[in-house]
Amino acid sequence: MAMNLSSRRKGSKRTRRAAMAEINVTPLVDVMLVLLIIFMVTVTLPAVGVPVELPESRAAPVEEQPDQITISIDRQGTIYIEEDAVPAGGLPAALEALDRGGEPPLIVLRGDRSLDYGRVMQVMGELGRAGFTSISLVTEGSVSAP
Repeated sequence: MAMNLSSRRKGSKRTRRAAMAEINVTPLVDVMLVLLIIFMVTVTLPAVGVPVELPESRAAPVEEQPDQITISIDRQGTIYIEEDAVPAGGLPAALEALDRGGEPPLIVLRGDRSLDYGRVMQVMGELGRAGFTSISLVTEGSVSAP
């Protein structure tokens, strides 16, 4: 206590730090920018993980819809609904099990370029028979001129 008294006597004016009224938002902005970049990168990744070598086309791209269903046919002819393989002959039952909500969702059909045209048409026929009338065929964009 004697030390406190002597320190007060040395200086005639007491120096006191003013309270800081500002908030440093730089760390918050840094974190938000990193999260924004991560979000942008993950959104642009392909939604379906079935490896399919798509045929090339110069068709205009179609916008994705939130309720679309992706059906893929790989090189061996195996059918996938999203990422789940459909057993041979089980496509009609798998299509009936899909949640339609009210109106049939958009079907996005991805077929490997080495497939027989008849195999893709069989799948499209089953889709039509199940009541799915809005079908988009996915191709890879071509950059070469004719």
